[in-house]
Amino acid sequence: MYVICNRIPVAKGHEEEFEKLFLERDDSQSQHPLRSFPGFIRNDILRPTKEEPYIVLTYWDSLADFEAWTNSESFREAHKGRGRSEIFAGHPNLEIHQVIKSTVK
Repeated sequence: MYVICNRIPVAKGHEEEFEKLFLERDDSQSQHPLRSFPGFIRNDILRPTKEEPYIVLTYWDSLADFEAWTNSESFREAHKGRGRSEIFAGHPNLEIHQVIKSTVK
């Protein structure tokens, strides 16, 4: 399994606007572009508790599945209307990690 970590710096005072980009999306439908994409497992949006970037995590069966997503029309559709540039305090930092061990309750 692969975890894609996108660290997104959000400008002070624009946190609510940034969160709305995700909260107002209807992810419940199986037709949602990300949810229905082969290899997709899960998506988490993390709000910082200190002055740190927001973190968007996506979990994938394989790196090839993630790469296929980023090259797809579904990806472009899901990312259009990503928000005004003013809400960002810099460029996102994308990290790719392979899970080597996971512990679950």
